Amino acid sequence: MRIAVLGGGNGSHAAAADLSDQGHEVRFWRRDAAAFGELATTRRLMLKDIAGRREVEIAVVTADLGAAVRGAELILIPTPAFAQEDIARALAPHLADGQVIFLPPGTFGSVAMMQALRHAGCAAEVAFAETGTLPWLTRLHGPAEVAITMRAVRLPTGVFPAEKSAAAFAVLRAAFPSVEPIEDALAGALMNAGPIIHPPLILMNAGPLEHFERWDIHNEGTQPAIRRVTNALDDERVAIRVALGYTGEHFPLRDHYENDRWMYGDAHKRLTDSGDWREHIVLTEHRYMTEDIHYGLAFLVSVADWAGVSAPLASGLLALASAICGRDLRAGPRTLEALGLAALDRAGMHRLLATGHA
Repeated sequence: MRIAVLGGGNGSHAAAADLSDQGHEVRFWRRDAAAFGELATTRRLMLKDIAGRREVEIAVVTADLGAAVRGAELILIPTPAFAQEDIARALAPHLADGQVIFLPPGTFGSVAMMQALRHAGCAAEVAFAETGTLPWLTRLHGPAEVAITMRAVRLPTGVFPAEKSAAAFAVLRAAFPSVEPIEDALAGALMNAGPIIHPPLILMNAGPLEHFERWDIHNEGTQPAIRRVTNALDDERVAIRVALGYTGEHFPLRDHYENDRWMYGDAHKRLTDSGDWREHIVLTEHRYMTEDIHYGLAFLVSVADWAGVSAPLASGLLALASAICGRDLRAGPRTLEALGLAALDRAGMHRLLATGHA
Protein backbone atom coordinates (compact mmCIF):
# COMPACT_ATOMS: atom_id res chain seq x y z
CA MET A 1 0.00 0.00 0.00
CA ARG A 2 1.11 3.55 -0.68
CA ILE A 3 1.47 5.40 2.63
CA ALA A 4 2.50 8.98 3.39
CA VAL A 5 4.23 9.46 6.74
CA LEU A 6 4.31 13.07 7.93
CA GLY A 7 6.54 14.50 10.67
CA GLY A 8 10.09 14.32 11.90
CA GLY A 9 9.97 12.86 15.40
CA ASN A 10 10.38 9.43 17.01
CA GLY A 11 6.98 8.16 15.85
CA SER A 12 7.37 9.34 12.26
CA HIS A 13 10.78 7.69 11.89
CA ALA A 14 9.45 4.47 13.44
CA ALA A 15 6.50 4.55 11.02
CA ALA A 16 8.68 5.13 7.98
CA ALA A 17 11.06 2.32 8.93
CA ASP A 18 8.53 -0.23 10.16
CA LEU A 19 6.01 0.21 7.35
CA SER A 20 8.77 0.12 4.72
CA ASP A 21 10.13 -3.02 6.36
CA GLN A 22 6.67 -4.59 5.95
CA GLY A 23 6.77 -3.91 2.21
CA HIS A 24 4.64 -0.77 1.94
CA GLU A 25 5.61 2.10 -0.36
CA VAL A 26 6.34 4.89 2.11
CA ARG A 27 6.68 8.58 1.27
CA PHE A 28 8.36 10.21 4.26
CA TRP A 29 7.77 13.97 4.56
CA ARG A 30 8.95 16.64 6.94
CA ARG A 31 8.79 20.38 6.50
CA ASP A 32 12.54 21.03 6.85
CA ALA A 33 14.46 19.12 4.18
CA ALA A 34 17.80 19.87 5.83
CA ALA A 35 16.64 18.17 9.01
CA PHE A 36 16.58 14.83 7.18
CA GLY A 37 20.37 14.95 6.99
CA GLU A 38 21.89 12.01 5.12
CA LEU A 39 18.51 10.30 4.97
CA ALA A 40 17.47 12.75 2.24
CA THR A 41 20.00 11.22 -0.15
CA THR A 42 20.49 7.66 1.13
CA ARG A 43 16.78 7.02 1.87
CA ARG A 44 17.98 4.43 4.36
CA LEU A 45 17.02 4.11 8.01
CA MET A 46 18.59 1.71 10.48
CA LEU A 47 15.80 -0.13 12.31
CA LYS A 48 16.55 -1.73 15.66
CA ASP A 49 14.00 -4.00 17.32
CA ILE A 50 13.72 -7.37 19.03
CA ALA A 51 14.80 -9.04 15.76
CA GLY A 52 18.07 -7.08 15.68
CA ARG A 53 19.42 -4.24 13.52
CA ARG A 54 18.80 -3.93 9.80
CA GLU A 55 18.84 -1.21 7.18
CA VAL A 56 15.52 -0.31 5.60
CA GLU A 57 15.08 1.63 2.36
CA ILE A 58 12.37 4.31 2.22
CA ALA A 59 10.73 4.73 -1.20
CA VAL A 60 10.50 8.55 -1.07
CA VAL A 61 12.05 11.08 1.31
CA THR A 62 10.83 14.57 0.54
CA ALA A 63 9.97 18.04 1.77
CA ASP A 64 7.31 18.33 -0.96
CA LEU A 65 3.99 17.64 0.79
CA GLY A 66 2.07 17.26 -2.47
CA ALA A 67 4.48 14.62 -3.70
CA ALA A 68 4.19 12.77 -0.41
CA VAL A 69 0.39 12.53 -0.24
CA ARG A 70 -0.53 12.33 -3.93
CA GLY A 71 -2.02 8.89 -4.53
CA ALA A 72 -1.49 7.74 -0.93
CA GLU A 73 -4.32 5.61 0.42
CA LEU A 74 -3.22 6.20 4.01
CA ILE A 75 -1.73 9.39 5.46
CA LEU A 76 -0.12 8.75 8.82
CA ILE A 77 0.53 11.75 11.09
CA PRO A 78 2.22 10.65 14.35
CA THR A 79 3.04 14.24 15.33
CA PRO A 80 2.22 16.13 18.53
CA ALA A 81 -1.28 17.59 18.70
CA PHE A 82 0.07 21.13 18.50
CA ALA A 83 1.31 20.44 14.93
CA GLN A 84 -1.94 19.01 13.60
CA GLU A 85 -3.87 22.08 12.51
CA ASP A 86 -0.88 23.63 10.74
CA ILE A 87 -0.35 20.36 8.87
CA ALA A 88 -4.06 20.30 7.97
CA ARG A 89 -3.82 23.75 6.40
CA ALA A 90 -0.78 22.63 4.41
CA LEU A 91 -2.58 19.45 3.32
CA ALA A 92 -5.72 21.26 2.15
CA PRO A 93 -4.72 21.73 -1.52
CA HIS A 94 -3.41 18.18 -1.89
CA LEU A 95 -6.06 15.81 -0.52
CA ALA A 96 -8.34 13.63 -2.63
CA ASP A 97 -11.59 11.80 -1.99
CA GLY A 98 -11.23 8.49 -0.17
CA GLN A 99 -7.95 9.11 1.60
CA VAL A 100 -7.67 8.06 5.25
CA ILE A 101 -5.73 10.20 7.71
CA PHE A 102 -4.56 8.36 10.83
CA LEU A 103 -3.67 10.23 14.01
CA PRO A 104 -1.96 8.02 16.61
CA PRO A 105 -2.90 9.44 19.08
CA GLY A 106 -5.33 12.17 18.11
CA THR A 107 -6.41 14.35 21.08
CA PHE A 108 -9.63 15.01 19.07
CA GLY A 109 -7.38 16.16 16.25
CA SER A 110 -9.73 14.49 13.79
CA VAL A 111 -12.34 17.19 14.38
CA ALA A 112 -9.82 20.02 14.74
CA MET A 113 -8.05 19.07 11.51
CA MET A 114 -11.29 18.66 9.58
CA GLN A 115 -12.30 22.16 10.72
CA ALA A 116 -8.94 23.51 9.53
CA LEU A 117 -9.30 21.73 6.16
CA ARG A 118 -12.76 23.15 5.55
CA HIS A 119 -11.70 26.65 6.59
CA ALA A 120 -8.85 26.36 4.08
CA GLY A 121 -11.32 25.50 1.31
CA CYS A 122 -10.64 21.76 1.07
CA ALA A 123 -13.75 19.87 -0.07
CA ALA A 124 -12.14 16.41 -0.35
CA GLU A 125 -14.20 13.62 1.24
CA VAL A 126 -11.59 12.17 3.57
CA ALA A 127 -11.85 10.18 6.78
CA PHE A 128 -9.86 10.75 9.93
CA ALA A 129 -9.08 8.02 12.44
CA GLU A 130 -7.58 8.42 15.89
CA THR A 131 -6.39 5.99 18.50
CA GLY A 132 -5.05 6.00 22.04
CA THR A 133 -1.30 5.72 21.56
CA LEU A 134 1.51 5.45 19.05
CA PRO A 135 1.68 2.02 17.43
CA TRP A 136 5.26 1.81 18.71
CA LEU A 137 7.22 2.39 21.89
CA THR A 138 10.13 4.05 20.13
CA ARG A 139 13.05 6.43 20.37
CA LEU A 140 15.55 7.77 17.85
CA HIS A 141 19.11 6.56 18.47
CA GLY A 142 20.57 8.91 15.87
CA PRO A 143 19.56 10.95 12.82
CA ALA A 144 19.12 7.78 10.74
CA GLU A 145 18.52 5.09 13.37
CA VAL A 146 15.29 4.33 15.20
CA ALA A 147 14.73 1.78 17.97
CA ILE A 148 11.35 0.12 18.43
CA THR A 149 11.04 -1.38 21.89
CA MET A 150 7.53 -2.76 21.36
CA ARG A 151 4.70 -2.63 18.84
CA ALA A 152 1.11 -2.12 19.91
CA VAL A 153 -0.99 -5.28 19.84
CA ARG A 154 -4.35 -3.51 20.28
CA LEU A 155 -5.24 -0.06 18.92
CA PRO A 156 -8.82 1.01 19.77
CA THR A 157 -9.64 3.46 16.98
CA GLY A 158 -12.52 5.81 16.19
CA VAL A 159 -13.27 7.31 12.76
CA PHE A 160 -14.53 10.81 11.91
CA PRO A 161 -17.07 10.99 10.49
CA ALA A 162 -18.20 7.65 11.86
CA GLU A 163 -20.32 6.94 8.78
CA LYS A 164 -17.02 6.38 6.88
CA SER A 165 -15.80 3.75 9.37
CA ALA A 166 -16.12 0.65 7.17
CA ALA A 167 -14.08 2.09 4.30
CA ALA A 168 -11.53 3.63 6.68
CA PHE A 169 -10.91 0.39 8.58
CA ALA A 170 -10.38 -1.51 5.36
CA VAL A 171 -7.45 0.82 4.66
CA LEU A 172 -6.17 0.97 8.23
CA ARG A 173 -6.04 -2.80 8.69
CA ALA A 174 -3.79 -3.19 5.65
CA ALA A 175 -1.08 -1.33 7.57
CA PHE A 176 -2.14 -1.88 11.19
CA PRO A 177 -3.91 -5.22 11.76
CA SER A 178 -4.09 -4.37 15.48
CA VAL A 179 -6.69 -1.59 15.04
CA GLU A 180 -9.99 -2.29 16.81
CA PRO A 181 -13.10 -0.33 15.81
CA ILE A 182 -14.82 1.75 18.48
CA GLU A 183 -17.78 4.09 18.23
CA ASP A 184 -16.40 7.38 16.93
CA ALA A 185 -13.62 9.96 17.13
CA LEU A 186 -14.58 11.19 20.59
CA ALA A 187 -14.41 7.62 21.84
CA GLY A 188 -10.97 7.42 20.24
CA ALA A 189 -9.84 10.69 21.79
CA LEU A 190 -10.93 9.45 25.21
CA MET A 191 -8.60 6.45 24.80
CA ASN A 192 -5.56 8.75 24.65
CA ALA A 193 -3.08 7.51 27.26
CA GLY A 194 -0.76 10.53 27.17
CA PRO A 195 -2.92 12.90 29.27
CA ILE A 196 -3.31 10.14 31.88
CA ILE A 197 0.16 8.67 32.26
CA HIS A 198 2.35 11.75 31.76
CA PRO A 199 0.82 14.54 33.92
CA PRO A 200 1.26 12.69 37.24
CA LEU A 201 4.71 11.48 36.21
CA ILE A 202 6.10 14.92 35.36
CA LEU A 203 4.27 16.95 38.01
CA MET A 204 4.98 14.55 40.88
CA ASN A 205 8.59 14.18 39.69
CA ALA A 206 9.07 17.93 39.21
CA GLY A 207 11.85 18.08 41.82
CA PRO A 208 14.02 15.31 40.32
CA LEU A 209 13.36 16.56 36.78
CA GLU A 210 14.68 20.00 37.65
CA HIS A 211 17.54 18.68 39.79
CA PHE A 212 19.02 15.86 37.71
CA GLU A 213 20.36 16.19 34.18
CA ARG A 214 18.51 13.01 33.19
CA TRP A 215 15.66 11.22 34.92
CA ASP A 216 13.57 8.20 33.97
CA ILE A 217 9.98 8.97 34.93
CA HIS A 218 8.96 5.43 34.02
CA ASN A 219 11.62 3.69 36.14
CA GLU A 220 12.51 5.27 39.48
CA GLY A 221 9.95 7.98 38.77
CA THR A 222 7.06 5.49 38.91
CA GLN A 223 6.41 4.90 42.60
CA PRO A 224 3.30 3.52 44.37
CA ALA A 225 1.98 6.97 45.34
CA ILE A 226 2.23 8.16 41.74
CA ARG A 227 0.59 4.97 40.48
CA ARG A 228 -2.35 5.59 42.80
CA VAL A 229 -2.77 9.08 41.36
CA THR A 230 -2.54 7.74 37.80
CA ASN A 231 -5.19 5.13 38.54
CA ALA A 232 -7.50 7.73 40.06
CA LEU A 233 -7.02 10.05 37.09
CA ASP A 234 -7.77 7.20 34.71
CA ASP A 235 -10.91 6.40 36.67
CA GLU A 236 -12.10 9.92 35.84
CA ARG A 237 -11.43 9.30 32.14
CA VAL A 238 -13.41 6.06 32.27
CA ALA A 239 -16.26 7.80 34.13
CA ILE A 240 -16.49 10.34 31.28
CA ARG A 241 -16.63 7.54 28.70
CA VAL A 242 -19.36 5.75 30.64
CA ALA A 243 -21.38 8.96 31.06
CA LEU A 244 -21.25 9.51 27.30
CA GLY A 245 -22.55 6.00 26.65
CA TYR A 246 -19.37 4.43 25.32
CA THR A 247 -19.36 0.71 25.99
CA GLY A 248 -16.97 -2.17 25.64
CA GLU A 249 -13.42 -2.00 26.92
CA HIS A 250 -12.07 1.25 28.28
CA PHE A 251 -8.43 0.08 28.26
CA PRO A 252 -7.66 1.09 31.87
CA LEU A 253 -4.07 2.23 32.17
CA ARG A 254 -3.45 -0.02 35.20
CA ASP A 255 -3.34 -2.88 32.67
CA HIS A 256 -0.13 -1.34 31.28
CA TYR A 257 1.53 -2.00 34.64
CA GLU A 258 -0.23 -5.08 35.97
CA ASN A 259 -0.89 -7.47 33.08
CA ASP A 260 -0.68 -7.92 29.30
CA ARG A 261 -4.15 -6.67 28.32
CA TRP A 262 -3.23 -3.07 27.48
CA MET A 263 -2.44 -1.65 24.02
CA TYR A 264 1.20 -2.75 24.01
CA GLY A 265 0.69 -5.99 25.88
CA ASP A 266 3.21 -6.59 28.66
CA ALA A 267 5.28 -3.46 28.05
CA HIS A 268 6.28 -1.63 31.22
CA LYS A 269 9.32 -3.76 32.05
CA ARG A 270 10.56 -3.69 28.44
CA LEU A 271 10.16 0.08 28.45
CA THR A 272 12.17 0.61 31.65
CA ASP A 273 14.81 -2.00 30.75
CA SER A 274 15.52 -0.24 27.45
CA GLY A 275 16.92 2.87 29.16
CA ASP A 276 15.62 4.98 26.27
CA TRP A 277 13.35 7.00 28.52
CA ARG A 278 16.15 8.26 30.79
CA GLU A 279 15.89 11.75 29.37
CA HIS A 280 16.61 15.40 29.87
CA ILE A 281 13.18 16.97 30.35
CA VAL A 282 12.67 20.72 30.59
CA LEU A 283 9.44 20.69 32.55
CA THR A 284 7.77 23.73 30.98
CA GLU A 285 8.83 22.95 27.41
CA HIS A 286 8.61 19.19 26.98
CA ARG A 287 5.85 17.61 24.91
CA TYR A 288 4.48 15.99 28.06
CA MET A 289 3.53 19.51 29.19
CA THR A 290 2.88 21.29 25.90
CA GLU A 291 0.85 18.43 24.38
CA ASP A 292 -0.35 16.01 27.04
CA ILE A 293 -1.39 18.71 29.50
CA HIS A 294 -2.03 21.89 27.50
CA TYR A 295 -3.89 19.99 24.77
CA GLY A 296 -4.81 16.57 26.18
CA LEU A 297 -5.62 17.19 29.84
CA ALA A 298 -7.36 20.50 29.05
CA PHE A 299 -9.45 18.64 26.45
CA LEU A 300 -10.33 15.96 29.01
CA VAL A 301 -11.42 18.55 31.59
CA SER A 302 -13.50 20.40 29.00
CA VAL A 303 -15.30 17.18 28.02
CA ALA A 304 -15.91 16.37 31.70
CA ASP A 305 -17.41 19.83 32.23
CA TRP A 306 -19.58 19.48 29.09
CA ALA A 307 -20.78 16.01 30.11
CA GLY A 308 -21.44 17.04 33.72
CA VAL A 309 -18.91 14.56 35.13
CA SER A 310 -16.85 15.43 38.20
CA ALA A 311 -13.11 15.32 37.43
CA PRO A 312 -11.41 17.00 40.41
CA LEU A 313 -8.06 15.28 39.95
CA ALA A 314 -7.79 16.17 36.26
CA SER A 315 -8.76 19.76 37.09
CA GLY A 316 -6.30 19.89 39.98
CA LEU A 317 -3.38 18.56 37.94
CA LEU A 318 -4.23 21.07 35.22
CA ALA A 319 -4.22 23.88 37.80
CA LEU A 320 -0.87 22.68 39.19
CA ALA A 321 0.64 22.59 35.69
CA SER A 322 -0.70 26.09 35.04
CA ALA A 323 1.06 27.35 38.17
CA ILE A 324 4.34 25.73 37.06
CA CYS A 325 4.07 27.29 33.58
CA GLY A 326 2.74 30.64 34.77
CA ARG A 327 -0.26 30.61 32.42
CA ASP A 328 -3.78 29.18 32.30
CA LEU A 329 -3.51 25.83 30.54
CA ARG A 330 -7.24 25.17 30.97
CA ALA A 331 -7.78 27.66 28.15
CA GLY A 332 -6.09 25.29 25.72
CA PRO A 333 -6.62 25.28 21.96
CA ARG A 334 -8.12 21.77 21.93
CA THR A 335 -10.94 22.29 24.44
CA LEU A 336 -14.56 21.98 23.33
CA GLU A 337 -14.87 25.73 23.91
CA ALA A 338 -11.92 26.50 21.63
CA LEU A 339 -13.34 24.18 18.95
CA GLY A 340 -16.73 25.92 19.12
CA LEU A 341 -18.48 22.74 20.27
CA ALA A 342 -19.27 23.43 23.92
CA ALA A 343 -22.78 24.68 23.10
CA LEU A 344 -23.77 21.42 21.38
CA ASP A 345 -26.18 19.16 23.21
CA ARG A 346 -25.66 15.38 23.23
CA ALA A 347 -27.76 14.90 20.09
CA GLY A 348 -25.84 17.62 18.24
CA MET A 349 -22.51 16.09 19.22
CA HIS A 350 -23.71 12.68 18.05
CA ARG A 351 -24.72 14.11 14.66
CA LEU A 352 -21.37 15.85 14.31
CA LEU A 353 -19.41 12.71 15.12
CA ALA A 354 -21.54 10.54 12.84
CA THR A 355 -21.80 12.76 9.78
CA GLY A 356 -19.20 15.49 10.15
CA HIS A 357 -21.96 18.11 10.38
CA ALA A 358 -23.37 19.51 13.61
